[in-house]
Amino acid sequence: MTTYHCPRDGTRSAVSALTWCCPVCHGPWDLDFTPAPGLTLNALSGRANSLWRYEEFLPLSTPSVSLGEGRTPLVPLTDTVSAKLDHLMPTLSFKDRGAVMLAELARRLNPERVVADSSGNAGTSIAAYCARAGLPCTVYVPEGTSPKKTEQIRAHGARLVAVPGDREATALAARAAADEPGAFYASHVFNPYFLHGTKTYVYELWEDLGGRLPDTLAVPVGNGTLLLGAALATDELHALGLIASRPQLVAVQAEAVAPLAAAFHAGADDLLPGAAAAPTLAEGIAIPRPPRARQILAAVRGSGGTFLTVTEDEIRDAQRDLAARGFYVETTGVACWAAVRDGLGQGVDRPGSVVVPLCGAGLKTGMAG
Repeated sequence: MTTYHCPRDGTRSAVSALTWCCPVCHGPWDLDFTPAPGLTLNALSGRANSLWRYEEFLPLSTPSVSLGEGRTPLVPLTDTVSAKLDHLMPTLSFKDRGAVMLAELARRLNPERVVADSSGNAGTSIAAYCARAGLPCTVYVPEGTSPKKTEQIRAHGARLVAVPGDREATALAARAAADEPGAFYASHVFNPYFLHGTKTYVYELWEDLGGRLPDTLAVPVGNGTLLLGAALATDELHALGLIASRPQLVAVQAEAVAPLAAAFHAGADDLLPGAAAAPTLAEGIAIPRPPRARQILAAVRGSGGTFLTVTEDEIRDAQRDLAARGFYVETTGVACWAAVRDGLGQGVDRPGSVVVPLCGAGLKTGMAG
């Protein structure tokens, strides 16, 4: 296995140590990993119809916990905007891309228990893949999490802990449990294996579009796991000479909880002090203090992209509009369509072709009131 390293201070740790964050600065890990060169589109023919077909680009191979995740359809919405249907994953959200990597890693490390925290989708995904791997799992969620999501977590056999307070309180409770001996923290934020799973979203686009990428990738951002995975993939594809240029990344936040958008438009490299948060329908991206904020801001700026925000009314309208087009998507998963359906607006120099993810199925939350 490769090793973890801290992007801030260079501290390193063996993956087998179960150290879930940098012991010096307490920040998230990155991973020492470089994809193997030489893969071509032609070489993919006949491979497994899942994200594991890109095994040269992944830090783990030959999985035993796969549920067939990945290879979701790409469907046009307009002449310029297409949707990647990640709400059709095994647990009905894009989080399966990263959760399968964490569960496979945990299976190989054989901890006493797996701990996760989530606003719902990551928790259901971790619970499902731990069930597949035969690993005991505890998932911490905010007290107000959608009942459909908590029902799904329990259905997969995980122990559910509902934490009073917001998403940040939930994360703190899970991290305290993760500090106990024998615990593997299946964190979709702190563990970089999750990002190496989400990057397959972009590898699939590259394959489906015949060895190219769209001009713009619009991505909903809370903790930023899909956006950072996308940035990782575009960097890898460019370094390997498989794309000539990188697409711009357009990050979308709910106006009610938009700490990254505020920092970006203020020209800051990190979160601004005292960022306010209000209730939002987009619960999956309602993250007031994302631990990888600096990396997210740098990735968007480095791509030439920007941040957009959407109102609660725009989220409601976008969910109804997608349903009228045949796509039943949860309220967080419609945020990008809400942001781009009338054009990308200011801050986007070259919109061209755009891909948005439909991240979670509508069955997880129902229609917004």
